[in-house]
Amino acid sequence: MSIGGTSGRAPGAEGGGRVTVAGLHRMTRRGDRFACLTCYDATCARWLARAGVHVLLVGDTAAEMVLGHARTIDMPLEVLLALTAGVRRGAERAGAGSVVPLIMGDMPFMSYHLSEDAAVSNAARFMLEGRADVVKLEVDAAHAGLVRRLTRAGVPVCAHVGSRPQRAALSGGYSAAGRTEAEAEAVVGAARAMLDAGAVMLLVEAVPDGVAERVVGAAEAAGGVPVIGIGAGPSPRGQVLVMHDVLGLTDRAPAFAEPLAALGPLMEGAARQWVQAVVLGNVKASPYTAKAPEAS
Repeated sequence: MSIGGTSGRAPGAEGGGRVTVAGLHRMTRRGDRFACLTCYDATCARWLARAGVHVLLVGDTAAEMVLGHARTIDMPLEVLLALTAGVRRGAERAGAGSVVPLIMGDMPFMSYHLSEDAAVSNAARFMLEGRADVVKLEVDAAHAGLVRRLTRAGVPVCAHVGSRPQRAALSGGYSAAGRTEAEAEAVVGAARAMLDAGAVMLLVEAVPDGVAERVVGAAEAAGGVPVIGIGAGPSPRGQVLVMHDVLGLTDRAPAFAEPLAALGPLMEGAARQWVQAVVLGNVKASPYTAKAPEAS
């Protein structure tokens, strides 16, 4: 099935088949929807680009999905920069007719907390070394000054409001946000503050439908700023999930993520076949032949 018409290009793609911030803004104003997935390597980026995924989020969830940590805060900045650059390279090598998704780099724990100067420097590294199009920060209203400064510096910001996994240690674990009226006001207030500060996108995580609708309403009032949801119901025009959950690679997906494939068992089955082939000696002969001796 083609994405966005017979051209095979995703809606929001500019000339040359690229999804851009400006393109996503136009989509949002038209009422179109766009799909996002996390991605952590060039090979997966190539396949996701071929599928027409609009946005690839190189998330700090790589700490769990790639490095085997139990918490996203264990994601090293240097590693995430390298992964972001790899995703960019893979996305651009998807082949003719494929859209180049927008690449979003996720600023990890303590990469923007110690000082605004350090935050701007690290965000610049995502743009230059990671070749990200946008950087994502988990924020509340107190981060408005930082987002404003990043915007002045030319760094497009996706402001992540609602549940913020980097702060899970303060509440004893991952939890939803906006479930009381006071919490809902804080989420919507943070979204408005980020829009006023110049955020080019919002991401709202793990909130009730009504709270997400209010965030989307604030973004529409600000000129049609795109909103991405995860565990926030259908109102956000953009929707993101962790790729491993969608592909059925995790042992247990969150309640809001429905696996659309079962690649884990397929991977296990293929590996078992390879083990059996090796044990039984059923390995192909070498495809390489010996060279004939050169004439003296």
